Amino acid sequence: MSDLHIRCATLADIDTVLQFWREAAEGTSISDDYDGVARLITTDPEALLLAERDGLLTGTVIAGFDGWRCSAYRLAVRPDCRRQGIATALMQAAEQRFSTLGGRRVDAMVLEVNERAHHTWAAAGYHREDHWRRWVKPL
Repeated sequence: MSDLHIRCATLADIDTVLQFWREAAEGTSISDDYDGVARLITTDPEALLLAERDGLLTGTVIAGFDGWRCSAYRLAVRPDCRRQGIATALMQAAEQRFSTLGGRRVDAMVLEVNERAHHTWAAAGYHREDHWRRWVKPL
């Protein structure tokens, strides 16, 4: 995996990231637009981590920290690059970021219907907490 490079996204990466999510991520979010990603990068320049191999985007994860909670979103790997350790490398980078910031626990947003992701998260040591339910309200 030494040819894999993980770095923080910049504003110049936004269009590439949005296209990548359309191809590699499950589902969409209300924030999946240029302004939403730009706001993320501007507010927390180290939150959106990109994995690249030979200059090609192969994976992403948003490692958000609000000073209290560590949250992982948008863990996605190119379909033709899966099962090569990219998700593991991204999560290790995210967890290192969280540890450096003083985080104590990571909450991961995982779609209920995305069975493949359930296996990925479980293999990384995460467990499902069925007593919580996410409540949302679009603004």
